Amino acid sequence: MFANFRRTVLAALLAGGLPLFVQAASISAPGHFAEQQLRHIATYFPGRMSGSPAELLTADYLQQQFSQLGYQSNTRQFNTRYEWLEKKGESRTHKVTATSVIAARAGAVPQEILIVTHLDTWTPLSRHEADNNLGGLRLQGVDDNASGLGVMLELAQALSKTPLHYGVRFVALSAGEAGLHGMDDYLARMSEQEKKNTLLVIDLNSLIVGDHLYFNSGINTPSAVRKQTSARAVQLAHRYGISAASHAMTARDYPGVNPFDKAGMPLMDVTAANWTLGNKDGQQQRARSHHFPEGNVRHQTERDNLNYLDRWLPGRITQRTRDSVKILLPLLTELANPTT
Repeated sequence: MFANFRRTVLAALLAGGLPLFVQAASISAPGHFAEQQLRHIATYFPGRMSGSPAELLTADYLQQQFSQLGYQSNTRQFNTRYEWLEKKGESRTHKVTATSVIAARAGAVPQEILIVTHLDTWTPLSRHEADNNLGGLRLQGVDDNASGLGVMLELAQALSKTPLHYGVRFVALSAGEAGLHGMDDYLARMSEQEKKNTLLVIDLNSLIVGDHLYFNSGINTPSAVRKQTSARAVQLAHRYGISAASHAMTARDYPGVNPFDKAGMPLMDVTAANWTLGNKDGQQQRARSHHFPEGNVRHQTERDNLNYLDRWLPGRITQRTRDSVKILLPLLTELANPTT
């Protein structure tokens, strides 16, 4: 049912003149393509909850983008579940089939760099959340996490024709929200050799609303790798006059220990937040204010959308997509093609 639905809707979108941006890809300012993609995904694929028609459409769209860039691309589905809580306290199990997109380009050697971002938006876990517009069908998820998808696609575009010593693998991961264990499932399907060949995992998440860009190494990431990744990213940011920092991650930091980090794989988590505010754990993105009463916009349908963010943070989407690409693209180029 969903398969026929998504084919029909996607065909209608494309026939109606909505561009597959890759077709018109050209040299442009850093972040421009990422912003185009962010706005396209947020506008045409709201409510990207795991297992929803919108998620399937998003996955189809992303796969087409990667394929047109020349990547070996496919989708991967897995079954998961979550608990729904009614007002009176009754709990019901909801089963969903989540769809992720994987795109890879091999290098001269088997080792590769993994760039991950979650494609799903928040799934309400209770009647209370649904009634308070947390997640659901209207959530555009601009910050969380069309921003990560847009930046990922521009990085993929830029690296699509660059000679690579180490390969790159892009994963738009479903079930990254709501404790649905999307990362756990991806890890469980990796062979021991694939894990050994993964030199670094870069996780992109919520890049717009926070006060500063953070490039945080995982708890178990060796100091030598930190120097080449998170420290190097901050160095590049300061070279370009971009506000960026690196935080020493702990188990108490939001949203908890990353599964890749827990598995002992080198990790760099990229997000926008402010670790000096609130509980100093990265959950708060900015100071509380009239327009941002929670100090963040996560899961908030009325705030994490294009109209709201363009009005109350004018120019921020352009700035952050540009800054993210200006830092990450040269960093990835260095890492994928190390000097001897």
